[in-house]
Amino acid sequence: MNSRERYTELAADLRISRVITGLWQIADMERDGSTVDRDAGARSMQAYTDVGLTTFDMADHYGSSEEIAGHFASRYIDRDKVQLLTKWVPKPGGSSRQTVREAVERALERLHADQVQLLQYHAWNYADPSYLDDLSYLKELQDEGLIAHLGLTNFDTAHLRVVLASGIDIVSNQVCFSLLDQRASGAMLALCQEKNVKLLAFGTLAGGFLSERWIDSPEPDATALSTWSQMKYKRYIDESGGWSCFQDLLKVLEAIAREQGASVANIASRYILEKPGVGAVIIGARLGQSEHIENTQELLSFSLEDEARDTIGEALKKLTPIHGDCGDEYRKPPFLTASGDLSHHIDALPPPYPTVSGGDGQTLALSGTIWEDLAGFSRAVRKGNTICVSGTTATHGDRIIGAGDPTAQTDFVIDKLEGALQSLGASLESVVRTRIFIRNMDDWEAVSKVHGARFAHIQPANTLVRADLVGDEYLVEIEADAICTTPPESRS
Repeated sequence: MNSRERYTELAADLRISRVITGLWQIADMERDGSTVDRDAGARSMQAYTDVGLTTFDMADHYGSSEEIAGHFASRYIDRDKVQLLTKWVPKPGGSSRQTVREAVERALERLHADQVQLLQYHAWNYADPSYLDDLSYLKELQDEGLIAHLGLTNFDTAHLRVVLASGIDIVSNQVCFSLLDQRASGAMLALCQEKNVKLLAFGTLAGGFLSERWIDSPEPDATALSTWSQMKYKRYIDESGGWSCFQDLLKVLEAIAREQGASVANIASRYILEKPGVGAVIIGARLGQSEHIENTQELLSFSLEDEARDTIGEALKKLTPIHGDCGDEYRKPPFLTASGDLSHHIDALPPPYPTVSGGDGQTLALSGTIWEDLAGFSRAVRKGNTICVSGTTATHGDRIIGAGDPTAQTDFVIDKLEGALQSLGASLESVVRTRIFIRNMDDWEAVSKVHGARFAHIQPANTLVRADLVGDEYLVEIEADAICTTPPESRS
């Protein structure tokens, strides 16, 4: 196997292993309050690099993973020979420029580094546009040299497009992608190939369930699951058809594994790794406890036969597809997390926009664009159960979002509508009418497809017309009416 197949280039100056060692399980190992010994953890990392597995993935919330990696890079190896990828997962509600700087400087201190090689960002609520502010501040730090490259984690297809169309250079998106979870295999992979963004796939082993160990095993009781990964991916098994369907898939993989002289785990991961647009798969490690280095090396020593890929593809058709797009498990029910909700991650989602009391019992939501001050209007007004959302364009502060891209602009406009509704105690499900104005009639289909995707389960009354919008850069404007029975003060 040549080096081109063992590594992939995320950028001209960032070549990573096609199998990345994930350190998220350090948080699980430390959940009883103990701390993994840094030197022991560093020696375990050395064992990976000794066999050419030089890339590690961590995050600010993966326990002491960044500290262990920093200790390793400063004590055990030439830093130029390893790639330390990390994430910043801020609390929802937006951050100040100073808060973003402090987060990056904290990562640099932990990693004992002058520059973060890849900083991956997670957003909790797309209806709150402050995530674009966070990314803009990160871009400033990239321009300053504190960050080499920016990536995303758990972004869906629509919002990867919004970010790319807004002048943020993204090299990767890290998402769940496995035989049980094929959400990334359609529109996401197509967009990544179009925009030269690499997918970094985690969950390919489904927390260890995709292995020989579980063949013909009775379905485990929830109390028998010992790790957060097992708790999480058992939910994926349940959502994809249940334990019986999962056993059928394991039997198919077992037969292919015998024919190819490989493990079931490696067959499962190899199927994802060979997808065009996938830059690498991420295999988790419990440093010093469960490493499987030799088996991981074998993942890069073979390719799947065409017949094997076809057989697996047929087996996947018998599973129930995981609903939605990438990252939805962190944003809407069913929450496919270890706890089944977001309690381990966030306390609550703050309203995206401030609200103030208006006259005659009205409540106003303000998004802070220049147009609201100039023309004297509110983003949305609630009176009683009725909410009216003003004509909304792809403006955020004084910036145009998604310039030249009607698809990205429409998604961002609907996000703003949703943010206004959330701020007034409602949701997109409360909408009963939308009105769409487009500058170019040639864009009607692109705009309508986004509206269809976002409102398919709601189907409000709708009108679409061509109109001369204010500003050549605006391709679409949408307004909405909603009826909501939940009073604003009752929202969580």
